Amino acid sequence: MSRIMRLPTRLRRRKPGSHKGDFGHILIIAGSKRFSGAGVLCAEAALRSGAGLVTWGLPVSLHEAALTIKPKELMTLPLAETAKGALSEKAYGEIKEFCRKADVLAIGPGLSQEGPTQSLIRRVVSEIKLPMVIDADGLNAFTGHLRLLRACGGDRGRRIVLTPHPGEMARLTGSSTARIQKKRAETAKEFVKAGGFTLVLKGRNTVVADPGGGLYVNRTGNPGMATAGSGDVLTGIIASFLGQGLEPFEASKYAVYLHGLAGDLAAKEKTQLGLIASDIIGALPAAIRKCS
Repeated sequence: MSRIMRLPTRLRRRKPGSHKGDFGHILIIAGSKRFSGAGVLCAEAALRSGAGLVTWGLPVSLHEAALTIKPKELMTLPLAETAKGALSEKAYGEIKEFCRKADVLAIGPGLSQEGPTQSLIRRVVSEIKLPMVIDADGLNAFTGHLRLLRACGGDRGRRIVLTPHPGEMARLTGSSTARIQKKRAETAKEFVKAGGFTLVLKGRNTVVADPGGGLYVNRTGNPGMATAGSGDVLTGIIASFLGQGLEPFEASKYAVYLHGLAGDLAAKEKTQLGLIASDIIGALPAAIRKCS
């Protein structure tokens, strides 16, 4: 294992008089009838990495079932849905209203590629100005709409983190996955130069880049983390660190490192073959301890 990276003081030390509002209220817009677990993984990771409050915005028909699988500490926001059990454009008003009391928005895990849901995502990203992490179907919504996404990133003062895997990055840019993989760092640097985002290009040696020239190549993690839900966990950690006051590049760098370290610790116990995303969340406290 490489040398342990120490977490910043803001994350490691809390003032005696702190309260939950000091550590961010994260709103996670995630999940659909087919992908109901994505929101749970993302939200639980945010809680385990220090977020003060987390609310999960989910299709209304999933709400009752979610009460039996979600962490007790997680709040829910049932939202309007389509006939297929994905979020509907009609959910926008309630999301906008709730964002008045949220500090960070994470959007995308498991939302589906239904047309109305994708339209909702584009509207939320374009019109809601909270610090934001956009992942999975949140990114897929901008396939063919890269100019709109870039306009959001170019909006002065916005703090947006994009977390594509190579396939999503290829779809966004119109490139090929093979080309993305061949020049990962170069691709990331070039993309953020024109966009105003912090980019987390996932995969082996995840690359974090921002328009100010920041570049970090991660060395933690293992092939056992190539499993369903691992990316949802990372999204939750990044959102949590944004909510605790880190800037997008720092939040992403430390989140990627901690996510990989937790995966390494979990693999020691579960093996790479037996590793699932929930194991990464379970190992987060031990990873945090190592980094403290």
